[in-house]
Amino acid sequence: MATISRLPTPSPAASASSTLRPRSSQPKILIGFYSGSTFNAKVSSSKLAVRSNPAIRGPLVVRCSQVGNGSPAKRTVLHDLYEKEGQSPWYDNLCRPVTDLLPLIASGVRGVTSNPAIFQKAISSSNAYNDQFRELVQSGKDIESAYWELVVKDIQDACKLFEPIYDQTDGGDGYVSVEVSPRLADDTKGTVEAAKWLHKVVDRSNVYIKIPATAACVPSIKEVISLGISVNVTLIFSLSRYEAVIDAYLDGLESSGLSDLSRVTSVASFFVSRVDTLIDKKLDKIGTPEALDLRGKAAVAQAALAYKLYQKKFSGPRWEALVKKGAKKQRLLWASTSVKNPAYPDTLYVAPLIGPDTVSTMPDQALQAFIDHGLVSRTIDSNVSEAEGVYSALEKLGIDWSNVGSQLELEGVDSFKKSFDSLLDTLQEKANSLKLVSL
Repeated sequence: MATISRLPTPSPAASASSTLRPRSSQPKILIGFYSGSTFNAKVSSSKLAVRSNPAIRGPLVVRCSQVGNGSPAKRTVLHDLYEKEGQSPWYDNLCRPVTDLLPLIASGVRGVTSNPAIFQKAISSSNAYNDQFRELVQSGKDIESAYWELVVKDIQDACKLFEPIYDQTDGGDGYVSVEVSPRLADDTKGTVEAAKWLHKVVDRSNVYIKIPATAACVPSIKEVISLGISVNVTLIFSLSRYEAVIDAYLDGLESSGLSDLSRVTSVASFFVSRVDTLIDKKLDKIGTPEALDLRGKAAVAQAALAYKLYQKKFSGPRWEALVKKGAKKQRLLWASTSVKNPAYPDTLYVAPLIGPDTVSTMPDQALQAFIDHGLVSRTIDSNVSEAEGVYSALEKLGIDWSNVGSQLELEGVDSFKKSFDSLLDTLQEKANSLKLVSL
């Protein structure tokens, strides 16, 4: 981990505010487990600016750099999602200028998540980082140190924008997540040190330090929580690993020695769409009518069972003892909510996973689709028996849930490592160009 000096506090950005007017309630719908019916949605009515890439065929997507600064936004379905059903909509993207988040905040977004892949795309495809990077290189910073300074500035600036939400909810919402280096996914102690460093250098009460839910990092989660550092546990793909993450959170709270636990919070990022991507391939290979009928149902089914586990673990004597010290539940966060299969409804990984005390972090396409035609209704536990049936049916077909989780975890970690390494290579090339120019 590169060591850098304390970074300057960014200049305060204007906080987003909007007067919310009551709107007639939306019709309720019952959402079960979707079949593979095609759903072509036209993303047109949202107030968020969009841009289509003529070279790419598909839905319009929100582009961070294309959103108007501070433009007013009307009340959206995202407000209903939070106010009526207790689910917090977050945005799974971050790039400069971070003030482009203001209209999203006004539209109901209550937090931001980032990861190495997001920063790789943001920094390598934008000129907005060039001036700061040039200064860092010219001051003698090595490439990885420069990378972290670029990232930390974005996180600090975003934290400032979401600070009003954090304050209004007494630390319940308004978080911005930043991930430790993906190179540390198998390093328990290194992850702890990186989390401590990031927490100190960002120095914002509403920052979440992201730690992957690998076997090596589950003990890291316990230790970091015990130090009073709030954590976003990422890359959770299975129920067994999710339970281990919950236990790490509870163990960390219990061993913290803090008399007031109210400022130590956490979310558990349970990944969704990638589960269907992998299991659908296995079902296609099996090829029987029963197998093919289960395509597109595995991810939502497992997520529903994760919520059932959440309800069980955050109840009873052990949890009640922690509540007396101010402890807050580790909320389930639905991640990887964009639809990978165009044959599936574009809100497949948002609409069926609505429930209280949860977070849905949505990238551009999912967010745009839900704002445009999403309907709000508590769906996450509307048919748990069907979820259990799907989960069991897949097991009977030979789907090993544990192996699925392990494979997806490896792929996720590897993907983030590649993004991280690719970005460092890109920055090195930029640094070399700057040096040639200066010569």
